[in-house]
Amino acid sequence: MKIIETGFDGLYIIEPQVFEDERGYFFESYNLKKISEYGLKAQFIQDNESKSSYGVIRGLHYQLEPFAQTKLLRVVQGKILDVAVDMRQNSKTFGSYFAIELSAENKRQFYIPKGFAHGFSVISPETIVNYKCDNYYNKDSERGVNLNDSKLNIDWKIDKYKQIISEKDLLWPLIDNADFFK
Repeated sequence: MKIIETGFDGLYIIEPQVFEDERGYFFESYNLKKISEYGLKAQFIQDNESKSSYGVIRGLHYQLEPFAQTKLLRVVQGKILDVAVDMRQNSKTFGSYFAIELSAENKRQFYIPKGFAHGFSVISPETIVNYKCDNYYNKDSERGVNLNDSKLNIDWKIDKYKQIISEKDLLWPLIDNADFFK
């Protein structure tokens, strides 16, 4: 298992060691001991899965303390552009985002710590995303940032006329009006 720094404090790409032969492949998708060696200490308590078709954009979501969540994402079918926006006011990367392509083929995972808004766009015909969380969902703590905020200027890799976005996600505030982590 290889842990790759992103230039954002606490935000990592995890590349598993994949063993392939004529039967298929095997890899450890999660090993607490190995990620703990890198200082990643999230205690995951819930697994979630979503299935989406091409053009769907979900996000940018986060929860405030005490319900903030660390997430570990991977794609089990298809391909996404995964995006994390730093919402931590005291961070040197505050208000910036990091994007990575995750796919069933590359088997990469994205470790997103508390303090980041998260979203993804589906850039294959159909995608299944699986992710672990270290805290339970709390509706009153839920927040978001408008995924079309020109200040963020995220290229979701989907033509504007083919984007499928929930009304809820279109109504989130711009980043300058969002709630931050202190």
